[in-house]
Amino acid sequence: MNKLSKNQQKIEIIAADVKNAKQSTLDNLSFQFNIERSKEPVKPAKTIVINRIVEQPKEDELALEVEFSLLPSPASFSKINLDLFFQENLVKSIPLHISKSSLLGDNLEYPLVLDMRGIVEGNYLIRVEMYEPWDSGEKLNFTAKEIEVQYVPQTRAERLVRIPTVKSVAGDDLTVVSSSAKSIYRDIEQDQKQEAISKRDEW
Repeated sequence: MNKLSKNQQKIEIIAADVKNAKQSTLDNLSFQFNIERSKEPVKPAKTIVINRIVEQPKEDELALEVEFSLLPSPASFSKINLDLFFQENLVKSIPLHISKSSLLGDNLEYPLVLDMRGIVEGNYLIRVEMYEPWDSGEKLNFTAKEIEVQYVPQTRAERLVRIPTVKSVAGDDLTVVSSSAKSIYRDIEQDQKQEAISKRDEW
């Protein structure tokens, strides 16, 4: 077998380097091309935001209003859960089915009333957890918010309890009302009252 001259060896080495460089360039171009081809429109991430929890102590009751937002819009959600905790104890888990009503704006409100009879005076931790329930039990888009509430009973209870009960909820099929819709309902209610007063005065 003829031995290659030094010049021929150099030429073959250069040719091999050029071939490898071309292949590497082609591979890189192919990779970039595939990346571009495989890109899909990025969907906005779904997020549940608890804006605030408003408390209003009443006689033997604690009224709560959970104000929250569903981003990018309520239409992105079909069902969420609201878990209410009192001093780290689960009081109630409420499944909320999201309405597709056009009146459902970005800022939503959900009211609850706790029966505080038997709860002694003191400061108490209220926590709300919200999430999308999954079949596997996983909590998607989980978020939580807590507040400290000072409670002073107005009446003396016959027996003391450690955990209050939920006296009323807005309803499981999301009777969640947006701020704008709530304002509309208030205006309608006010108009009805004024109309009733006018009719009474006419009599």
